[in-house]
Amino acid sequence: TFDAPEKTKLGECARIEETIIGEDRLIRFSGCKGGEACTIVLRGASDQLLEEAERSIHDVLCVLSQTVATDKRTVLGGGSSEVLMSIAVDELAKKTAGKKALAIEGFAKALRALPTIIADNAGYDSADLVARLRAEHNEGRTYMGLN
Repeated sequence: TFDAPEKTKLGECARIEETIIGEDRLIRFSGCKGGEACTIVLRGASDQLLEEAERSIHDVLCVLSQTVATDKRTVLGGGSSEVLMSIAVDELAKKTAGKKALAIEGFAKALRALPTIIADNAGYDSADLVARLRAEHNEGRTYMGLN
């Protein structure tokens, strides 16, 4: 505070940038050492949409906090699991004869479609991202996913 500067706890970050969202200007701090908090900016066409988005985020955070508290296992997201499974299923298809191989290949293709859908829904170039993701997995970095 201005009255007692000695009580102020200062932090540091790697990058400070001004971001424009719609007509609003925000200051974004990234690469913070503590990394214990974040801000989610919600914008919507109506108060009803914003309230629904806020409820959805609240629900997700409640589920995550309960999951982390009770189960320490982690499933990697961003299409990581699906790409890993599709590679394994493709390998099985190569070892399978006949029409069964076509069905197995179809399942692998369906698994590969999920990261594409994730990237498309986020507005990214899915062809480039999924190709890079598959390359990472083929290099042995199976923990990689879309960010």
